[in-house]
Amino acid sequence: MAAAIDVKGWCPGVLRPMQSGDGLIARVRPWGGAIGLADAKALADAAERFGNGHIDLTRRANLQIRGLTEPSLNGLQDVVATLGLVDQDARAEAVRNIMVAPLAGIDPGEARDVRPLARAIEKGLAADTVLHDLPSKFGFLVDGGGSVSIAGERADIALKTVGQAVALGLDTPSGTMWIGLASPDAAVKVALAAARAFLGVRCDRRRLRDLDEQDLVRLRAALAPMLDVIEGDVTIASNRPLGVLSFGTNRFAAGVAAAFGRLEAHQLWNFATMAEEAGAADIRLSPWRSLYVEARDITSARLLVESARGIGLIVEDTDPVLRIDACPGAPACRSSSVDTRRDALRLAALPFKGNLHVSGCAKGCARSAPANLVLVGEQGRYKVICNGTTRDAPERTIVAEDAGALFDV
Repeated sequence: MAAAIDVKGWCPGVLRPMQSGDGLIARVRPWGGAIGLADAKALADAAERFGNGHIDLTRRANLQIRGLTEPSLNGLQDVVATLGLVDQDARAEAVRNIMVAPLAGIDPGEARDVRPLARAIEKGLAADTVLHDLPSKFGFLVDGGGSVSIAGERADIALKTVGQAVALGLDTPSGTMWIGLASPDAAVKVALAAARAFLGVRCDRRRLRDLDEQDLVRLRAALAPMLDVIEGDVTIASNRPLGVLSFGTNRFAAGVAAAFGRLEAHQLWNFATMAEEAGAADIRLSPWRSLYVEARDITSARLLVESARGIGLIVEDTDPVLRIDACPGAPACRSSSVDTRRDALRLAALPFKGNLHVSGCAKGCARSAPANLVLVGEQGRYKVICNGTTRDAPERTIVAEDAGALFDV
């Protein structure tokens, strides 16, 4: 398979990787937000063989394989193609950005199993070449309304089941605006129509939230005939439980996370083996850089959680590391002059309230939402921002060793 090398890009893919400080990065987008256990092992082996063994869990619920070289890229591409995880071309791959509730089809609290809706959107994106012009960060969200919901996450176009209907949400500067209801059979058609309508009004806007009020009104007017009226806001806060999950109906699952989303190849391989022993069929990815699997019973779920702890995964949602977002930083990223994850781990040991974003540069790849404290690397130092994002004006600049003084210790 021919390699297409881009030095920079918004989101890397398998067919269009991105250059970073530790080599090329290829993003693998699992279909429907899930990856089979055998496929997970094959990707772990490929990450070790063709890359540097580092695998990142992304905020888009994807896997990124790092440390590839131009000669080794073809080998990875062949593996991913054999697994059926690659698209027909790089443009189709770039727009297949769909987050799915990680316990879809498992959580009995769902109003509907939304996996068929997600697969239909994937097929629609692949078939409609007009939609291949969507910006590479443009994304969709599909949520079934269960107890582990992603409806509070940001996506340009969101679908969430509400009773027997499906609500359509559009991203705005202030968050998701739920604009109407459609039948389950019509929901995918409406979501794809919303994406086409965005292309018709976007001008130079990269995301739906970048539209001005007039363009947003035009977009809503184009969709109104396809929707029924919705009352109120259907968004609920995202719930990110880890450990043993019991649903009270003899169904069980387990959730684990990786510090800052970094998995080593051996961890993914071992976790897939443990999941198989627990009775799981696949691994579900989430936008919180955590993984979920179904277990056959409570004993299997508990054993899986303890085994995951033993290979260095996070199994408690109170772990302070989970309150910190940190990009790979130096030397893995050429845009960074600071070792973000080293500093983040040191800060995780300190008592602090709220959340923290440690970013290697002003791009803020690890987190787009505001954080209580933001540290932005620049020339080996950190700019300090309180209650904002990497794009806000800093209050001061400090050296990494002084970051601990920002907390009451």
